Amino acid sequence: MSYDNLLLDRDGGVAIVTINRPKVLNALNAPTLDELRRMMLELRHDAAVRCVVVTGAGEKAFIAGADINELAVQTPTSGKDHAARGQHVLELIEHLGKPVIAAINGYALGGGCELAMACTLRLAADTAKLGQPEINLGLIPGYAGTQRLARLVGRGRAMDLILTGRQIGAEEAWQIGLVNRVIPAPHLMTETRALATQLAASAPVALRYIIEAVNQGADMPFADACTFEATLFGLVASTDDMREGTKAFLEKRKARFTGQ
Repeated sequence: MSYDNLLLDRDGGVAIVTINRPKVLNALNAPTLDELRRMMLELRHDAAVRCVVVTGAGEKAFIAGADINELAVQTPTSGKDHAARGQHVLELIEHLGKPVIAAINGYALGGGCELAMACTLRLAADTAKLGQPEINLGLIPGYAGTQRLARLVGRGRAMDLILTGRQIGAEEAWQIGLVNRVIPAPHLMTETRALATQLAASAPVALRYIIEAVNQGADMPFADACTFEATLFGLVASTDDMREGTKAFLEKRKARFTGQ
């Protein structure tokens, strides 16, 4: 497939997706969201890809938000459809079936922060800024930001960030649990690639079930979530990868996982 607003770089089992609109700080417009949807579907069904990295072109922004020109002309009907389309793309990222790492190389605001939250892990440059500033436009987050942010950092902190629209630095984002790691900006992609390569070498089925257990279990009663986890454990215990992993451990060698 061809893409106007995205770049794709493959490195072994790692696919690096770059939002490539640096002149507008990689803002998400409708065509970019549609390209992102198509690319994620392509990567989901590509067995050679075991981990995905999402980042932004240039040094200033991961994704600085949605396209304000599009937002300014929304009607109640089109606005709801616009939010639903964005939510669909981010849900696809969250449930891709393989790890997705956000390499936050600059501003991650509005829809950019929402996209980062949909990723499995978030690595931020020490120069990054994150926030949900929609209130300053008379809007609310529309790509599930009110829901994911509260689940990640707690209701009180989410209320603070969304109601004030303030931007926070990477260190504060790490302290409240919004990002997983803070990395000096010059080393962000090197360390992100290293983590992605590590995950790509892990057992794909186990990775998928871990992500599924955490994501779905969070919305279940505890007892039901434990039953769900036990079911997934039973499924993964029957895989060739499990047999290879346990055999490699006993033989004191590195396991070679095939995703079977």
